Amino acid sequence: MPLALEQFDLRGYDLVISSESGPAKGVLTSPETLHICYCHTPMRYVWDMYHDYMSNSGRIKRFFMAPLLHYLRIWDRLSADRVDHFVANSANVARRIAKHYRRDADVVYPPVAVDDFCVSEQQDDFYLMVGQLVGYKRADLAVKAFTRSGKRLVIIGEGEQGRLLREIAGNNVEFLGRQPFEVLRNHYSRCQALIFPGEEDFGIVPLEAMASGRPVIAFGKGGALETVVDGKTGIFFHEQTEDALLEAVERFEGMKSHFHPTQIRAHACGFGPERFRAEMAKIIESQIQAHARAMGRWDVQA
Repeated sequence: MPLALEQFDLRGYDLVISSESGPAKGVLTSPETLHICYCHTPMRYVWDMYHDYMSNSGRIKRFFMAPLLHYLRIWDRLSADRVDHFVANSANVARRIAKHYRRDADVVYPPVAVDDFCVSEQQDDFYLMVGQLVGYKRADLAVKAFTRSGKRLVIIGEGEQGRLLREIAGNNVEFLGRQPFEVLRNHYSRCQALIFPGEEDFGIVPLEAMASGRPVIAFGKGGALETVVDGKTGIFFHEQTEDALLEAVERFEGMKSHFHPTQIRAHACGFGPERFRAEMAKIIESQIQAHARAMGRWDVQA
């Protein structure tokens, strides 16, 4: 991908915006072009999750991965210098940008389609987990914890761990696989709470659940700390263990009356598309003006 992206001819553009969690920021631009990168995270498989990927790979794969990812790490760091201004999708990601690229970044949360979701009067007896069934999402933690407790858990999503998770799950854990949006929306609005056991860069799924008026029981690390309000729109647990998750579920069930669907939804609506457009427009305008002055051009209108 680095080689492919460098073939794009962007010489005719005054402004380039890259949206990336990989090598998109590595495009080549002319000296007069302003390049703004909206970064969802520095490449996780070459930085903070490098050792996870290596430890979960076979010996032959590790043999080839080590030099390849070493090259990608160097290229990724150097290509960050091609960006004039970084915008991060969370303060969590901004800290990674500072750590890996030694660059400052504005923070603009991604737009969440909150108007696509609604509050339901009907509440069923199940908890919900939504997302790809891959290692860092920690669906295994939710499956093991709920199998122990006997409480009903519904999982929407598919992925490489699907077969293994089904093998360790009890009869109270239901796998629906990939579902159309209407089914997803219906489950969001009817669940007791969303279970969010992984660490995410930002995490749109919790906000979709909150836009449906439902609280979130989340691992207290990463992007969830910026979207979930403990005791008002959800509950945190601070260790990725079955016991910690089950304790959080019990704590939630003991304080259900504290969570008000309309208030939860109102909080989620603060992350809507209008807010995103306004904040990004303000940053883009200021960067265009600053770039124009740096280029000795004082007649530019954003």
